[in-house]
Amino acid sequence: MPRTRPPYPEEFRREAIRLAQLGDKPQRLLAKDLGISDVTLRHWLKEEKAARGERPGGLSGDEREELARLRVRTRSCGWSGRSCEKRRSSSRGRTTGGRRGVLVHRRGEDDFPVAVMCRVFGVSRTGFHNWERRAPSDRALSDAWLTERIRQVHDASRGVYGAPRIQAELWLEHDIHVGRKRIARLMKAAGIAGVRPRKRWKTTIRIPGITPATDLVERQFRPDLPNVLWVADITYLRTGEGWLYLAAVQDAYSRLIVGWSMATHMRAPLVVDALQMALARRRPDRGLIHHSDQGGQVGLNRSAQHLGVQ
Repeated sequence: MPRTRPPYPEEFRREAIRLAQLGDKPQRLLAKDLGISDVTLRHWLKEEKAARGERPGGLSGDEREELARLRVRTRSCGWSGRSCEKRRSSSRGRTTGGRRGVLVHRRGEDDFPVAVMCRVFGVSRTGFHNWERRAPSDRALSDAWLTERIRQVHDASRGVYGAPRIQAELWLEHDIHVGRKRIARLMKAAGIAGVRPRKRWKTTIRIPGITPATDLVERQFRPDLPNVLWVADITYLRTGEGWLYLAAVQDAYSRLIVGWSMATHMRAPLVVDALQMALARRRPDRGLIHHSDQGGQVGLNRSAQHLGVQ
């Protein structure tokens, strides 16, 4: 069996490296005096220089540890060679300034070292740091000033105005003439958004072939006594489980809701239940007028508006 030489003690290695670095003797003679080969001594010296980062293109011990840690983190975060190539290819169509802007954005998201990010996006570290320390451009200063004006107009509108109304306000009140697309871009970057109008659902749908009841009110909605005129309507409410429809009957004299009903549909039983509740609670005399819009609940023409109580 071949002999296996025991490893040299660490103290012996450090002393040999120290003597070789002094340069009092040639490395060949020093190795002979120490009882080791000159190849072994040169190998120890190379390892020492690499640990201090003195070898051209080499990494120090701390850098090697950092590199190993980053490799593990790269694998865990999905930054494989293929994903790096994708990021590099996705930035090829950008200008250098655009790639630097993407680098800053990705740096804030991924928290990777600048050296790694620059290598991935094909940007030099020196150029990136010079660009990062550079004073903001006139365009950036103008955008910052305009963003503050946009924020003031948006706050004055109680957070309602969007880009079109903010543009009109800047033009008319502040004599600031800027494009709507630029305002929209700055609002998006600053996290400012207006209130979009809700989609209006049409609940009054006339059914062809059904003649609506005669209008007995003629816009006179102020009776002198209660239980003379009731008005009814349907509205809709958004809930976590879908739309909920509400039918209500109101006494036009007191503005009091005298009957109501809720359901997940907008069919005839919805308004019939509300009317029956009102009749049971108030027990009106004959001659009551029940007034509603000309809706599309099938079968309600008989109760949409009538004289007397049925």
